[in-house]
Amino acid sequence: QVQLVESGGGSVQAGGSLRLSCAASGYTSSIYCMGWFRQAPGKEREGVARIYRRTEGTYYADSVKGRFTISQDNAKNTLYLQMNSLKPEDTGTYYCAAQLGYGAVCKTVSEIGYWGQGTQVTVSS
Repeated sequence: QVQLVESGGGSVQAGGSLRLSCAASGYTSSIYCMGWFRQAPGKEREGVARIYRRTEGTYYADSVKGRFTISQDNAKNTLYLQMNSLKPEDTGTYYCAAQLGYGAVCKTVSEIGYWGQGTQVTVSS
């Protein structure tokens, strides 16, 4: 079992920045990939960024490329999402996600085994 706890959400004006953190606990040594997903009201949850724990390979949704940066501190079992140049369309609940086991993929909702409780990000114009 893995537990994930997000922090760092809030309200910001367009063009501003926020940094989200996700603290992982439990069987963290078994985590293969982690990611950030978001869900706007009335919309499906979508992948924003993901990172592979051992290779540190990163992938981003086209909508956030060049603005968001995902990173990890394995010693602290913490995942980060630095969000710059925020836009109103970035508003939503942001969820930390993880999956265990070699070969896991954290690209879509169905591929995720563990979720955080979510943190709200609101960007005003």
